[in-house]
Parts: sequence; structure tokens; C-alpha cells
Amino acid sequence: MTRFVVVPQWQGSPAARAMLLIDGAEAIAGDLPRASSTRIDVPLEAGESLGSPVRRLSSLSRIRDLLAAELAEHAEQSGGEAAVVIGGDCGVAVPAIAHAAGRHPGMAVVWFDAHGDLHSPDTSPSGAFAGMALRAVFGDGELSTGGVVSADRVLLAGAREFEDAEAALIVATGLRVLTVAELGEPSALVDAVVATGADAVYIHIDLDVLDPAVMTGLTSAVPFGLAVADVTASIAALRERLPLAGASVCGFAPATPAAAVDDLGSILRIVGAVA
Repeated sequence: MTRFVVVPQWQGSPAARAMLLIDGAEAIAGDLPRASSTRIDVPLEAGESLGSPVRRLSSLSRIRDLLAAELAEHAEQSGGEAAVVIGGDCGVAVPAIAHAAGRHPGMAVVWFDAHGDLHSPDTSPSGAFAGMALRAVFGDGELSTGGVVSADRVLLAGAREFEDAEAALIVATGLRVLTVAELGEPSALVDAVVATGADAVYIHIDLDVLDPAVMTGLTSAVPFGLAVADVTASIAALRERLPLAGASVCGFAPATPAAAVDDLGSILRIVGAVA
């Protein structure tokens, strides 16, 4: 049975409503099998930057260590079964990817997101780690994974809003970006992942990759996104072709409990696709 690790981290988000990410993670957790779920106790405090450009770095570092320890314990007890991390902001995917890459060094990462998340600490206008998360997977900076997955095995799916520094990095690294239109055909993503030579895949979904018409509980919605069926079909096609090394679903920030109910059906379809 799939293990879910719930990490209601909000400290990496740049949004004014960042703390609603706690409510979103808890709402998703409420519909998961209790016996198969573990909750990370996220620090209550915002945290300090510790002299770095990254806001709330002390809390982010603490959560990273707690999540890494939980994933290591799960892997030991389960014989290496992949876990699904439920955030919180998308920064929680970075230690999860590092853990998965330790067990699957030839894996690719598919990062579903409306945004690039490709800033460095020096280029980020907000200092929020969520906007640096994908770069931390294959690049450098505070909380980075030390490049455990190279840029040529990272695919950014559904992104449609980039800042200048992020666009420049895409050109410099040759990072593959699949558009919303391309993802209308699931084989496009599968072919792109297979072309990397990967032998497994980690799938991250920031829910803002979805079109705002189908998902209201988002802190930074971007028009013209994916339909739920596009995401689930792409995930299903990937899983038919490659083993799942791990997954994360993040970015749910419902304004009210009633609003959470409206979105949970769509979210649980996506969670079910990776689980």
C-alpha cells in the first residue's frame, strides 16, 4: 500500500496567503487512509534567513531534515517502496527528490507547474524558496540537492509564466519545457522522458499547473492551464512505461473549508494517479 507523507509546509511560499497551504495539506490528508499516512510536524515559526537570501531558511532546513529521515525510515521498512509527499508548498519536493534519486540514480524528474521555479537565491525577487525549488534539484544554492538529477533528465510540464532570469536559465541549460498544448497528448511527455534514458521517474505536481477554471484553491493561479484529465492521463502513461521513484502533490490553499470540498475531488484524482 502506498505510503503518504503529509508535510503542511508554508514557509517556502511567496504568497500573502501562504499559511492556507497548511489547511490544504490537512484537507487532502483527511481523505487519505489514516493507517498509510504520516504527518511531519512542521515548525510553527516562520524561521530566520540565517544570513542567506532565502527567507525562513531555518524552518525550511528543519523540515527538510525531518522529511528526509521519514522517507529513509519508510524505505527501510518497506523494502524501497515509493512514497507520495503531500504539501504544503512545492519546496517539500526537493528533499523527496533527493531521497528518490539516492535509490534510483538514473531517474528523471517531471515537474508539473504553472511557474518555472527556476530562480537562484541571487535572482529571486521574493527570497521565497518555492520559486527556487526546481533549480535546487539540478543546480546550486541553499537547500539544493547538489545536482543529484542533471538538467537533461528534468522536464518542466505545463509551465506558462517565467521571469527573465528563469527564461535565461532554460536557454543556458537546454531544460526541456512541455507546453500545455503538447500535454494534450500523453505520449508527448512519455516520449520526452524516455528520450532522457531514464530508468524510473519522479513525478511532482504543483496544483497551479491546472487551469483556474477547475481549481480555485490556488495562491498564484495562471490562466490557460491543464485539465485534470490531461494530468492524470500523462501520469498513467508514464507509469505504464517506467517505474515510479516517488511523487509529490503540492500547492493547495483553499480559502475556506467549504471551498476545499469543491476542489478535493479533482485533487484526489491526481493523488490516485500517482498512488
